[in-house]
Amino acid sequence: MCGLVGVVTSNDVGVCLYDTLTVLQHRGQDAAGIMTSDHGKLNLRKDNGLVKDVFHTRHMSRLTGQMGIGHVRYPTAGGTSPALAQPFYVNSPYGLSLAHNGNLTNTAELSRELFKEDLRHMNTDSDSEVLLNIFAHELQRRDKMQPSPEDVFAAITGVHQRCRGAYAAIVMLAGYGIVGFRDRNGIRPLVFGSRKTATGKDYMIASESVALDSQGFDIERDVAPGEAVYIDVNGNLHTHICIEPGEHTPCIFEHVYFARPDSLMDSISVYKARLRMGEKLADKVKRLRPDHDIDVVIPIPDTSRTSALELANRLGLKYREGFVKNRYIGRTFIMPGQNQRRKSVRQKLNAIDLEFSGKKVLLVDDSIVRGTTCRQIIQMAREAGAAKVYFASAAPPIRYPNVYGIDMPAASELIASGRTEKEIEELIGADWLIFQDLDDLIASAREGNPNITRYECSVFDGKYITGDVDEVYLKRLENTRSDSAKMAKKKHGHSNGQSLATEFHVDA
Repeated sequence: MCGLVGVVTSNDVGVCLYDTLTVLQHRGQDAAGIMTSDHGKLNLRKDNGLVKDVFHTRHMSRLTGQMGIGHVRYPTAGGTSPALAQPFYVNSPYGLSLAHNGNLTNTAELSRELFKEDLRHMNTDSDSEVLLNIFAHELQRRDKMQPSPEDVFAAITGVHQRCRGAYAAIVMLAGYGIVGFRDRNGIRPLVFGSRKTATGKDYMIASESVALDSQGFDIERDVAPGEAVYIDVNGNLHTHICIEPGEHTPCIFEHVYFARPDSLMDSISVYKARLRMGEKLADKVKRLRPDHDIDVVIPIPDTSRTSALELANRLGLKYREGFVKNRYIGRTFIMPGQNQRRKSVRQKLNAIDLEFSGKKVLLVDDSIVRGTTCRQIIQMAREAGAAKVYFASAAPPIRYPNVYGIDMPAASELIASGRTEKEIEELIGADWLIFQDLDDLIASAREGNPNITRYECSVFDGKYITGDVDEVYLKRLENTRSDSAKMAKKKHGHSNGQSLATEFHVDA
């Protein structure tokens, strides 16, 4: 999962992009990058690390121009080499840079095509670089000195015809404009908006609506599945459906975990969706144990707070903050490597003993993925004096790998894979474990937008929307992207990409 932003404005865009990436930091903490276009001259700064660490005053002073794109990265495909930080760049045609969120499911096939038929060289094993080169090839086929909006849309049609999987992407054409587009199922989110200026309008395309809010942009709407939104360098807006959309199936895990609660996703309030998750989870508690002995509800900060608060309200129980979070530690789930995740839990959370001592507590989390975090948290609650520790997940059991941009590539690393809920309960050491029902999770999101009748729920039900994922594909994915595979690459010094300068200036 990654965060994207693209802006066309009448002023220098660098600070706006920086501020927006800080708002999107929750979507990726591995790397950050910004590329701007200043009358055809490209300026790039990218590196591993948080936004505040990658960009300093000396970098910002060089990120001049009236349009640009930015990216925060959370690694799924590929590894964590600085060469994999985005935006990616190719010089032909025109000078193109790309920021991508998602994952292509036919990357290997496309890489072979690019080399053998399109005569293009890949510098890394990133599917984002593949996506950029597919777009570049399709645009070059138009053979125009200056690309028109129709040329850009035709190239994106070619991308849709060749690429499978999940992708929301923003591409900047040096000196011409930026274009954002979304896969035909709308799996990954993308929204655009505008703000009035003295001379016209500025435009922004981003992963979440909160990015637009933070910079004073009004939301126009979500980019539709299969649609492209092109803003030329003069601030003119062009939109086009580039391929007949499939069934709109946004990723439901955005509502469970990834998105900020103050965002709208496909016109659905993430905050209200999480409130409804808490309501439905409370109803399940009452249905299963009407005579429960829960004394207090305590959330696992931060994502589960909204659901936990509404669960407590509906059950008529006390809601208390029992854990203090160290805000200088990143989001545990998206940290690379199991050892780092395990180590970070104790650094990240500290229990307030008086909220646990002698009480029967219900801990609420957004989901249970590998089980490492919740097992340690339950142990912390017991050490703080809890008489009993119950555990509730606002999401159903995660039993299947994700192939659309979330780092769950190996079923063997998922605690719920091949296990019953009772077995999971015993493994994590809870006195009682309760999961959200999938139908209730879907209903929690769908109530905000009844027009969306289906969600991408493959991690829960094993049904892959794109129809091209089988056991062979999943096994290959596990062999290349599991924690053990990543550790093996690191041990043997595989860089997943050649060294790449993190700053440059190009006259396009």
